Amino acid sequence: MRAFIDALFTKGDLTAVDEYLAEDFLNHDPPVDSDPSREGMRRAAALFRSAFPDWHAMPDFLVAEDDLVVEHFSASGAQRGEIFGAPATGRTVTLRGINIFRLRDGRIVERWGRLDELGLLRQLGLVPGPA
Repeated sequence: MRAFIDALFTKGDLTAVDEYLAEDFLNHDPPVDSDPSREGMRRAAALFRSAFPDWHAMPDFLVAEDDLVVEHFSASGAQRGEIFGAPATGRTVTLRGINIFRLRDGRIVERWGRLDELGLLRQLGLVPGPA
């Protein structure tokens, strides 16, 4: 799991999708309106990499039991490109979240996740903060 997270979300290696996600991978909570397939995960990673070239994901902790791995993470990067209609600002934003992965034969077959998307949109200036 650490190798997958590092390859795709820190190094921006889009081929990690082919290496770590099973052909029948299903993302139950696809990020940023992408589809639930491997290609959707690849497109979401590419979108973030284009807006945040220094995007870095760090698992705060990983817990594994049987075929499930739970990850609590923090990710951050400086916004150098447009994303979700927000122009580049150069400011560093942070995204926190929780992912649950199910593995089969050493590959990821399912993902469920809860990301702090509202917090990210606030940092990008796309929605107002708390009053």
